[in-house]
Amino acid sequence: MSLTTHSKRDSRIPLLLLAALVVVADRCSKLWIVHHINPGYAITVIPGVFRLTHVLNTGAAFSLFDSASPIVVRDSLIAFSVIAVIIVLGMLWRVGRDLSLTGIALALILGGAVGNLYDRVRFSHVVDFLEVHIVHYHWPDFNVADSCIVIGACLLLIEIFRPQQN
Repeated sequence: MSLTTHSKRDSRIPLLLLAALVVVADRCSKLWIVHHINPGYAITVIPGVFRLTHVLNTGAAFSLFDSASPIVVRDSLIAFSVIAVIIVLGMLWRVGRDLSLTGIALALILGGAVGNLYDRVRFSHVVDFLEVHIVHYHWPDFNVADSCIVIGACLLLIEIFRPQQN
């Protein structure tokens, strides 16, 4: 083995720190919302485009399954989230030795999944607070954790479709 192989830094710890940073950012933003905006209310940031809201989401992403049995939905989402966290953590540990777009994507997804899982376990709901309108389209309210999951998924898609170097 060459000297460069031995001196190569393992990127798993920095990637796990990125995931932890996502969890902290998610918790801090949700705490700010809970302490500054009453549930059901909003603060307009950009009229007709962007508001900070306070929505308690007991369903899945975009409030899917919100009308189903709350206990069944909560327990199912917690179980799914725990499985997802374990799988993503395993994938991150496997590919995280080298710093890559895939590793960053997985760290973002892991942090987002843990952030929303914490809310579901502790409060039985997730606080959503980012509301976006684009022309006549209203995007369902979301949060920092959701944003990081989506950004991570998009980075994975970019990695999948990016031409591979030989």
